[in-house]
Amino acid sequence: MRLDRFLSESTGLTRSVAKKALHRGDVTVDGIVVKNSSQQIDGQEVCLEGRLLMAPGPRYLLLHKPAGYISSTQDEDHPCVLQLLPTELRRGIQCAGRLDVDTTGLLLLTDDGQWSHRLRSPKKACNKVYRVDLAEPLAADVAERFAQGVDLHGEDKTTLPATLEVITPTRVLLTIQEGKYHQVKRMFAAVGNHVSGLHRLQIGNIVLDDSLAPGEWRHLTAAEVASI
Repeated sequence: MRLDRFLSESTGLTRSVAKKALHRGDVTVDGIVVKNSSQQIDGQEVCLEGRLLMAPGPRYLLLHKPAGYISSTQDEDHPCVLQLLPTELRRGIQCAGRLDVDTTGLLLLTDDGQWSHRLRSPKKACNKVYRVDLAEPLAADVAERFAQGVDLHGEDKTTLPATLEVITPTRVLLTIQEGKYHQVKRMFAAVGNHVSGLHRLQIGNIVLDDSLAPGEWRHLTAAEVASI
């Protein structure tokens, strides 16, 4: 890893501020002042103003995704959620699961591939809670049908049992165990309704903070990371 990147990721400084610290002679590598930002770091002791820096570890972020952003980089019509992060945090970060461009709410991001795989693995069966706004009032039998599993077009198996909590005739909380393509929208389409608004509130034990405005993010706590 380049020295300026090491400084940025281990301290939270921007790359430009890290380079200024190097030019001032504030950085030592194994006790020797180094000003070359491109020097490679591989296990050496790096100090900033005499303070030993810890090697940057995996990063785990929680983002309140706003509408109009995509969770991939394969779309020329919409910005990617990574653009909502500081530049120094984007390198290597990927979405651990996705939300549609018009879906809002909890999105997790990490550079830890194994953690991301566990989160998305069907064996893990992390419950996902969504607030769903509907175009039509909910039919009386939908909760029972979702609890039994419904057939989705193009799928060989019915959905796993899901829990439905009615807030109003056109707003519900839905808890599912899977993450099939457009699953929530397809489930309501299968029972003759249409999703007009979709917002993810929770994945497993990780809950979207009420204090985070759309577009804001925070690091996951150690307990949240360990819960996956």
